[in-house]
Amino acid sequence: MIHVLIVDDHPAVGEGTRTIINAESDMEADVLTESDKVMVKLQQGKYDIFLIDLYMPKVNGIELAKAILHVNPLAKVLIYSGFDLMAHFNLLIEAGVSGFISKTASGEQLITSIRCALNEDAVIPLQLLKQLRRVNAAPTTVEGQQNLGDISLTKKEQQILEAISKGMTNKAIAITLAMSQRTIEYNLTKIFNKLGVGSRTEALMKAKEFGLLSRHAVKSE
Repeated sequence: MIHVLIVDDHPAVGEGTRTIINAESDMEADVLTESDKVMVKLQQGKYDIFLIDLYMPKVNGIELAKAILHVNPLAKVLIYSGFDLMAHFNLLIEAGVSGFISKTASGEQLITSIRCALNEDAVIPLQLLKQLRRVNAAPTTVEGQQNLGDISLTKKEQQILEAISKGMTNKAIAITLAMSQRTIEYNLTKIFNKLGVGSRTEALMKAKEFGLLSRHAVKSE
């Protein structure tokens, strides 16, 4: 059975969503209308996925996602909102959410999104996807060779690379750094884009070559 926790301060929305989810033979949902009670709820039961409204009193969706993933770095959190999320996209990705669902989505879209998130697939509405553009991509020269002179790694990215150099999996890194596995994967993509590489080994070699790691990194795949 797939256990879902819906957190929405609008009772009608929460109950309507629960009805849709409970109609699935392998899903069961609970609803909370007060976001500050989620941590207590987590002590009473385990949930596979969380549907969280973004704008709520007491604790907003971003902070709540962070709190949930701090307790369970492997949790799947989906932001369930009727508002434009573009202004908060980067903050939500950094918080570790697995995706986004519009409250205008059909029941079929809602269920599909939940199943996709559980299968480690990112969930993002097409309209939001169209608004996005690649950021933090490393510049390239006319010949296509990467110019690494201005590249720097954040502390988080350094920690991830150093963990990789020790042979740690994404799951192990997520637990060690108290992040979601999705956040680790997102940051790895950023690292690969910055360095112009396509594998962990190449990333470590190039970071070491250009002095971007605070410690000696060894090869790891």
